[in-house]
Amino acid sequence: MMEVVVLRLGHRPERDKRVTTHVGLVARAFGASGMLLASKDVKIKNGVMEVAKRWGGNFYVEICENWRAEVRKWKTEGGKVCHLTMYGMNLPEVIEEIRKEAKRSKLLVVVGAEKVPAEVYKLADWNVAVGNQPHSEVAALAVFLDWLFGGDELHKKFEGGELEILPSARGKKVLKKAVD
Repeated sequence: MMEVVVLRLGHRPERDKRVTTHVGLVARAFGASGMLLASKDVKIKNGVMEVAKRWGGNFYVEICENWRAEVRKWKTEGGKVCHLTMYGMNLPEVIEEIRKEAKRSKLLVVVGAEKVPAEVYKLADWNVAVGNQPHSEVAALAVFLDWLFGGDELHKKFEGGELEILPSARGKKVLKKAVD
């Protein structure tokens, strides 16, 4: 599977803690390898990592002190950058090109919160819109990752962890695994 990492920009601790947590949870559940958090909000990092520990997988969260340097480094190392914005090219028009490039090099997906600096639009290889209307960055990330992975991420097995949901038509079935 291709390497995809999500960069969360503009996290405002007093306003965005739940939304940023959900960005991390969606990134993990929908196939990303990790998340870079352009904030020193260790509570978000710890919360998402606790979910990864309990539910399995190799997802990581790193605090990103300088997002500009990280994006430039990413590109210097041959990676590609996709910025999710309602002002970009519509997803269906560019997804094949992105998917093709992401199979050859790692992909950084930038998800903003507050007003995103103009520099992001210039640094990105693609500015992609999941619809051209205001909506949640969490929804945009989920839809984008689903299109990128073609639905395969929904079948991903998360190794390790303490808990696993057993699909059922009615009720909740959770398997508690033996912890080593």
